[in-house]
Amino acid sequence: MGEAEQQESERTAPERGTSERVASEQITSGKAASERGASGQAASEGFASEAAPSGQAASERGALPGPVAEIAAGYAFEGPALDLGAVLWDGACHADAPVRIPLPVLNRHGLVAGATGTGKTKTLQLIAEQLSAQGVPVFLADVKGDVSGVSAPGEDGEKVRERTAQVGQEWTPTGFPCAFYGLGGLGPGVPVRATVTSFGPVLLSKVLQLNRTQEQSLGLIFHYADAKGLELVDLKDLRAVVAFLVSDVGKPELKGIGGLSTATAGVILRALTTFEQQGAGGFFGEPEFDTSEFLRTADDGRGTVSVLELPAVQRQPQLFSTFLMWLLADLFHDLPEVGDLEKPKLVFFFDEAHLLFTGASKSFLESITQTVRLIRSKGVGVFFVTQTPKDVPADVLAQLGNRVQHALRAFTPDDAKALKAAVRTFPESAYDLEEVLTSLGTGEAVVTVLSERGAPTPVAATRLRAPESLMGPVDPAALDAAVKGSPLYGRYAQAVDRESAYERLAADEAARTAEAARAAAAKTAAEAAKAEARAAGTTRARAPEEEPSLVEQVVGSGMFKSLARSVGTQLGREISRSLFGTARRRR
Repeated sequence: MGEAEQQESERTAPERGTSERVASEQITSGKAASERGASGQAASEGFASEAAPSGQAASERGALPGPVAEIAAGYAFEGPALDLGAVLWDGACHADAPVRIPLPVLNRHGLVAGATGTGKTKTLQLIAEQLSAQGVPVFLADVKGDVSGVSAPGEDGEKVRERTAQVGQEWTPTGFPCAFYGLGGLGPGVPVRATVTSFGPVLLSKVLQLNRTQEQSLGLIFHYADAKGLELVDLKDLRAVVAFLVSDVGKPELKGIGGLSTATAGVILRALTTFEQQGAGGFFGEPEFDTSEFLRTADDGRGTVSVLELPAVQRQPQLFSTFLMWLLADLFHDLPEVGDLEKPKLVFFFDEAHLLFTGASKSFLESITQTVRLIRSKGVGVFFVTQTPKDVPADVLAQLGNRVQHALRAFTPDDAKALKAAVRTFPESAYDLEEVLTSLGTGEAVVTVLSERGAPTPVAATRLRAPESLMGPVDPAALDAAVKGSPLYGRYAQAVDRESAYERLAADEAARTAEAARAAAAKTAAEAAKAEARAAGTTRARAPEEEPSLVEQVVGSGMFKSLARSVGTQLGREISRSLFGTARRRR
C-alpha cells in the first residue's frame, strides 16, 4: 500500500467505524422492536411510553432507519389527526413512526381501495370511530351487514393484543353512538324514502337503465310535472303523468317542446313496472327523509355514526349506489357554503363506488364530478370505497387527496394492468410499490394523505390499528331495539300516501268523463224535444235559448274547476333543480 493510500485509509477508518456502529445500532433497534412487538399487551404499554412525540424526534434519537424516519417526519402533524397505524419497512413494523390523517383535510375527500378480504371494511370502521370521537358525524353504507358492530364495544383477544402491540396502540373496547337506517323500510333501520320529484330524472334514469334519448324524454316529463305543479311522490304518480302525456288529451301539452313518443313512453313504463316488481316501489314516497339528520351529534359531543343497512337490497347494487348519490346530492343542495373548517361537518363513505360509475352517462359523470368538487366547501368529505383506483373516473380520482390502498391481486393480465395503473396514481416513493401492493397482509395498506399545508405526505406502507368497537354485526334483537328506540322512528316509520299527481290526474279524468256524459245527456234531451215539437205540429216555434259561448262552456266545466283548484294550490311552486336534477320540497 502506498503512503497516500495508507493516509486515506487512516483518515476514513473512523468514519467507517462510525457508519458501521450506527448500522449496528439500527439493526439492534429493529430487532428489539420486533421482539417487543411479539410480547403481547405489556409490549403495547412499552411502546406507548417509548414512542417519540413525532417522527422527527425519533429520527434524532437514531431509533428509526433513515427512510422510515423520513416517512415519519411527513406524518408529524401538530393539530388534531386520526391515527391509522404504524410504518412498515422491510417486514418490520415501527411503532415509533405513526401514520396519521390531519382532521381538517378530511373534507378533501379520499379513496379506500383493495381486493375483497383485505380489510377495507375494518379501515372504514377505524376511521369512523375516530371521527366520532372527535365530534364529526359519519355516514356508512353497510352492504354486507357487518358494520353495525361500531355501536358495541369490541372483544379482546390474542389477535387484537398482537396487533395493538405491533402498532403501539392503547386499545380500549368502546362503542360509538349510532343510528340505523334502511332503504324504503326493507330490512332493519329507520326507513329512508325519497319522492320521485326530489330524486330527479338523471338519477332515476340511472336506476331504470335508460339510454340517452330515453333519459332526455324523462327529463321532459319531469319538466312538465314541475311546471304544472304535479308532485311526483311515488312511482304511480310518474306512471300517471307518462300515460297522460301520450293520451289524446295530453299530447298537445308537449307539442311545442318536442313531444313524447309513444314508443319511448312505453319503454319508460315497462322499466317502471320491472322496477316495482323487484320490490323497489317502497323506496319512493313520503315522509321523505331529511338528510340533515346525518349531521347529528350525541349528547356527549361525539359524532353520530349513521349506518344505512343494505343486506336486504345488496342484489340491487344499481339501486342502492344511485340512492347513495341522491343522499349526497341532497346534502349538497341544502348545505350552505362554509369554506375550510377545523373539522368536517360530515364524512360520507360511498361503498361499492364502482357500481355508481358502471354504465353511467356523460351527464351523470359530469354531475358526480362537479358535486364532489363543490361539496368540499360545504364541509363534507367523501371517501369512495372500491377495489381498484381504476374503478373511479380520472376526473373524480384527481380530487381524492387521501388514499388508503389495501392489497391488490395480480392473478390475471387484467389484474396486472390494474396494479400498474394503481401504482402510477401514487407519488414517487422509496418502496417498490408493485411488490408491496401484492404482498400486503390483511389489515395493511399503502397510505398517502394531504398534510396540514395541503401537500401529499410520503407514501407509507402501514400496519393499521385495530378498531375499538365490535368487528362484526351486533345481535339482531339489539339492532331492532336501537331502531325502535330512535327518536326518528316515529317520524319516518309509517308511509303516507297523500294527494299528488296520480290523484289529481284521476280526478281530472273523472271530471272530463262526467262532463262528456252531461253533454251527451243534454244533446239527447235537446234532440228529443225537437222531435216532440215536430210531432205535435207546433206552428210557432219557441225562441231557442241562447247557447252558452265556448268560453262559458269551458269555465263552467268540471275539468276547468279542477284545474283551477290545482293552479290555486300550486301557484309559485314550480320546482328548480340542482346538478343531478334533484329537488327539495318544503317539508
